[in-house]
Amino acid sequence: MSQNNSLDFVRFALEQGVLKFGEFKVKSGRLSPYFFNAGLFNTGRSIGALSQFYANALVESGVEFDMLFGPAYKGISLAATTAVALGNHPQLNKDVPFAFNRKEAKDHGEGGVLVGAPLQGKVVIIDDVITAGTSVRESVEIIKNAGATPAAVLIALDRMERAGADDALSAHSAVEEVEQKYGMPVVSIASLNDIMQFLNQDHSFDMYKESVVAYRNRYGI
Repeated sequence: MSQNNSLDFVRFALEQGVLKFGEFKVKSGRLSPYFFNAGLFNTGRSIGALSQFYANALVESGVEFDMLFGPAYKGISLAATTAVALGNHPQLNKDVPFAFNRKEAKDHGEGGVLVGAPLQGKVVIIDDVITAGTSVRESVEIIKNAGATPAAVLIALDRMERAGADDALSAHSAVEEVEQKYGMPVVSIASLNDIMQFLNQDHSFDMYKESVVAYRNRYGI
């Protein structure tokens, strides 16, 4: 990932209030010194800019792909807008199909759980973050059942964090476990490394640096 794309994304996420520093109780019960909520990219301009970051990250990764798949619900708008950004990307002369799933099967009309282009070829799953990996597992099943191939997972932020209780931390992060389990790369726009680098460069956030370093040392990979 180009450093510029990653660090620019960290700055953008801060400007949009999507990334915040402080003390936050996260889903795992831990007190985290930072919080990232991609759901707050909730205007046309902000999600349009987000999709450009996703498109840049995917193109720069070198992953070969034919289409995007967005798991419901967060992945729906991400797949649609990133397909638009990829279609306009200067390094990619390609009209990229996309699809997403419904949470509940439709019982009328054409029926089924899939909406959009037919799943075929090499499919990139797009989401905001990977926590338990449930969304990835369900997406992989849907893609394989359609006869297509899961090619990669594309996310906004890799927290680079071990799961589990403090006295029984997992050996790998959620992202590493997905890569090992499914044998495909996880491409992220930015990671905790990029947040650390940003803190080293922008001294206006010095008050948070120590707590982020301590958290990384305790839970990071």
